[in-house]
Amino acid sequence: MKKQLLSLAVVSTLSVGSFVSPVSLNYASASKISDLTEQKKDVQQERSGLSSDINNTKAKISENQSEQANINAEVKRLDAAVTDANNKIEEKNTQIQQTEAEIEKLKSEIAVLIERINKRNEMLKDRARNLQQNGGTVSYLDVLLGAQSFSDFVDRVNAVSAIVEADKDIIEQHKKDQAELESKQKAVETKLAELQQMKKDLEALKVKLNGQIAEKNELMSHLKHEEEQMHAHQLALEEENAILAAQEAAIQQAIQLEQQRQAELARQAELARQAELARQAQQNSGGGSAAPAVAAPPVSNGTWTRPAAGRITSGLGQRWGSFHAGVDIAASGNVPIVAAADGVVIRSYYSSSYGNVIFIAHSVNGQTYTTVYAHMSALMASSGSVVSKGQRIGTMGNTGQSYGQHLHFELHRGSWNASKSNAINPIGIVL
Repeated sequence: MKKQLLSLAVVSTLSVGSFVSPVSLNYASASKISDLTEQKKDVQQERSGLSSDINNTKAKISENQSEQANINAEVKRLDAAVTDANNKIEEKNTQIQQTEAEIEKLKSEIAVLIERINKRNEMLKDRARNLQQNGGTVSYLDVLLGAQSFSDFVDRVNAVSAIVEADKDIIEQHKKDQAELESKQKAVETKLAELQQMKKDLEALKVKLNGQIAEKNELMSHLKHEEEQMHAHQLALEEENAILAAQEAAIQQAIQLEQQRQAELARQAELARQAELARQAQQNSGGGSAAPAVAAPPVSNGTWTRPAAGRITSGLGQRWGSFHAGVDIAASGNVPIVAAADGVVIRSYYSSSYGNVIFIAHSVNGQTYTTVYAHMSALMASSGSVVSKGQRIGTMGNTGQSYGQHLHFELHRGSWNASKSNAINPIGIVL
């Protein structure tokens, strides 16, 4: 017996009164093939839109990666600037330490200067008191006039001159020491203040640069997360595109098989017509009994069959905050999964969400349907293969995003899509 791919109404037996007009047969066949062709065009349009989305997503990923590269370069520049600032801060710290050491040394020198200045102050005060008590410069005159001889006078003049010059030297040195003291104190204070301000500015720059690096790192983290999401979106689009491509190929194969089936029906109709003409001719000629009618291929009862034994644990509709696009059938043990109707396997593979899954395309009275069999433990039908109603295609399992052994079964009027907008309730149709 020749298995039929598509569950379409056919003539079960060809006998008297069951003759199908070739005109009506051709009209119905052309209509079904036209429907399949339109559905194939719809799938092609969906694939075209997906290809555009995939290209756009790839462009966005490329743009994101380019932006990440720019940010990495900027972070690298900022890291170098922070390192440079740290080096300069360390250099300024070293200079500050050296300056502080110089300050300690200067403090000792300043202490010596202050001691010398204080001693001179006391000595000058004593001289001033003596001058005041002895009448000022008159005391020098008394010294000169008190000479006993000319040589004594000369000696006294030289002594007085030396004393006066010594006083002048003391005063000049005193002024120099005071000026040096003030200069050293001012230089040290200025240098230390400048270094401390430079260190403060560098530390402020370091804080600013660290803040910029933190902002860049946060942006980079956001971009990486965004890139991961876009990659996941791209994978989802590519998976959907692969399913649609397989679906398009399955519909094309269904069209070819439908054409072959229609050619076979036409051939059988022609044979039945010829047999009927021969029977009528024999009756008209008064011949014997009529020749037996040619039997049509057997057709199973009903279009659909239940895909698995077990109890229905969840139906189509909202569940856990999202749309559950199918029906769950659960059972324990080694439970076979069968094709719900004649069809072509669109795709047989492992999906991260569906687990081991098979998509099958069906054509029933010119209407395309897609069935989905998910979470299976084993796959027994390959992509592109032709399956018949009731043929085993897998075993019930718990793969993918699944909780407990069951079959997740979906029925779509038309093609499958990621939004599952074509999903219909299989209860009352298949189950």
